Amino acid sequence: MMKITSFQAYHVAYQKSIESPDEFWEEMAQYFSWRQPWQEVLSGDFASARSEWFRGAKLNITDNAIDRHALAQPHQMALIWEPNDPQTPTRSFTYLQLQQEVMKVAEMLRTLGVKKGDRVCIYMGMVPELTFAVLACARIGAIHSVIFGGFSAKSIADRLEDAGAQFIITMDAAQRGNKMIPLKSVVDEALSNGYPIQKVLVLDYLHTPCNHAHHDVDWKDLYQQVEAMNAYATKGQEMDAEDPLFILYTSGSTGKPKGVVHSTAGYMVWTAFTFLNVFQYQPGEVHFCTADVGWVTGHSYLIYGPLLNGATSVMFEGVPNYPDAGRFWEIVAKHKVNLFYTAPTAIRSLMSAGDEWLEGKDLSSLRVLGSVGEPINQEAWQWYHDRVGKGNCPIVDTFWQTETGGIMISNLAGVTPQKPVFATLPLPGVLPVLLDDQGMEITENNVTGNLCFAQPWPSMIRTTWGDHERCLLNYFTTYPGYYFTGDGAYRDEEGMYRLAGRVDDVLNVSGHRIGTAEVENAINHAPQVIESAVVGYPHDIKGQGIFAFVICDHQHEMDIPSIQTKIVKTVVEQIGPIAKPDRLVIVSGLPKTRSGKIMRRILRKIAEGEFESIGDTTTLLDPSVVEEIIRIVTANKVAH
Repeated sequence: MMKITSFQAYHVAYQKSIESPDEFWEEMAQYFSWRQPWQEVLSGDFASARSEWFRGAKLNITDNAIDRHALAQPHQMALIWEPNDPQTPTRSFTYLQLQQEVMKVAEMLRTLGVKKGDRVCIYMGMVPELTFAVLACARIGAIHSVIFGGFSAKSIADRLEDAGAQFIITMDAAQRGNKMIPLKSVVDEALSNGYPIQKVLVLDYLHTPCNHAHHDVDWKDLYQQVEAMNAYATKGQEMDAEDPLFILYTSGSTGKPKGVVHSTAGYMVWTAFTFLNVFQYQPGEVHFCTADVGWVTGHSYLIYGPLLNGATSVMFEGVPNYPDAGRFWEIVAKHKVNLFYTAPTAIRSLMSAGDEWLEGKDLSSLRVLGSVGEPINQEAWQWYHDRVGKGNCPIVDTFWQTETGGIMISNLAGVTPQKPVFATLPLPGVLPVLLDDQGMEITENNVTGNLCFAQPWPSMIRTTWGDHERCLLNYFTTYPGYYFTGDGAYRDEEGMYRLAGRVDDVLNVSGHRIGTAEVENAINHAPQVIESAVVGYPHDIKGQGIFAFVICDHQHEMDIPSIQTKIVKTVVEQIGPIAKPDRLVIVSGLPKTRSGKIMRRILRKIAEGEFESIGDTTTLLDPSVVEEIIRIVTANKVAH
């Protein structure tokens, strides 16, 4: 596959990808093993929100991510698993061993009755078996849908129902830092309403007591059964290029999560191409992506992107500050990590812990540093560059989304210019435009606008599962003829892009997208709550925090700390700990227009402490509400 190694080569490749995309991507696709060639590289358009890449081609993504490397470099390390507890032994798998494990798990799934097109939900901690399960689904043509291990039973139930999933893969419990997460009991609760699941495959990991239902199957027993049969060395299921590979749920501006669907061939080509070029991967290098596989970053740059390139990928079970804030750096030193990819939230957290945690750690193997999930601020960028990279490692500041499948705007490490807090330039195949609120393109530089893409790329969202109209509405209707990211962006005099955050009602908390409507719906389930409004505000570690303004029934008679606690508990039950409000105030009213619309602009200003720049409140139904909310917030009657 083409590796761009100079700024001039970038310009040549970029121009070709925009002017002759079919020819460009046909050239990139030659790198892969196909069972049947394509008839057409690209068909479809943004008007219908339908695009097909490599139409007519047949393949299986594991032929390219596993089998060809198992043949060409069987003893090359594919996966290194670093446990939560540093005293627990590391587990490592060569490409040949990874192939064997994935084949066995694929046969386990076939034994359970899983077949091509079935949806399999995976709710696990960060253990090697999670990677095996994802790849086993891909191998037999099942559609995997990984659910982050911090989501609640209700969130799981919603996703199961929306996907129509027939199978779940889980484990008794997971470890994250000093916390034990009882995954199996959460799955049991999600199924307690009688959802018609066929089988639940359960990995006994921490040996915690679990309920055993008639649909439960023990991972270890089935694994041993399959191993004894010794009949699992089969080829992957032949797939059409546009067959769905996975569904991944992401928050929207409405309460219901969207099932983003990615197809097989386009996603494969894009993740391989972007990993190779953004990180400037060199054969034999070790790549450490700290993301959970429950998020798209874990899909694209922990599993698929590195493996498609034959790289060694490090998977970490724990969190950056356990048992102390030096854990990431110990892993880097231990495994001689060359490429390190993490989130600004983690960088800020480790920066605040102090430089002493870097002392004595040999980070000389590091060649490229990466940032993902949200725009990185100047101070964190500088610390990352100076203290972690010792001034020698380029930082790739990557912008992309669940819906884009892979990196869209980023510098190429050491090849194209880097600029602190800027994602910089689009990758080949990506045509960004800035539009004003009327949908007119802004052609000059030194401007801010709504970030859209004007040309399809191979790994773009294909649909939202079961509801294509929603896909059309969310991404392609706001500005007809364009894909709308939902983000604002600034373009400087050199044509480099800096992301300016969401322009819709979606928060970016620690790199996780959470819809305000989703949090409000959860809050409104709490006892005594009449109405709520949620906004984001700047947070030193998370980037954005969640600020909730809540109206309650009989609030003069109640114990405010108690009701705050109940509300937070309800949010955790409904969504999960990631959606917990960072600040929560009980108010008697919300700033509304006479037509009943909540003026979130005012609430954002209050949440940010900008009381002097709230603007005109005379159009509100009751302007005095604003003064009352400011009084309560400044009196610090908040729950953290």
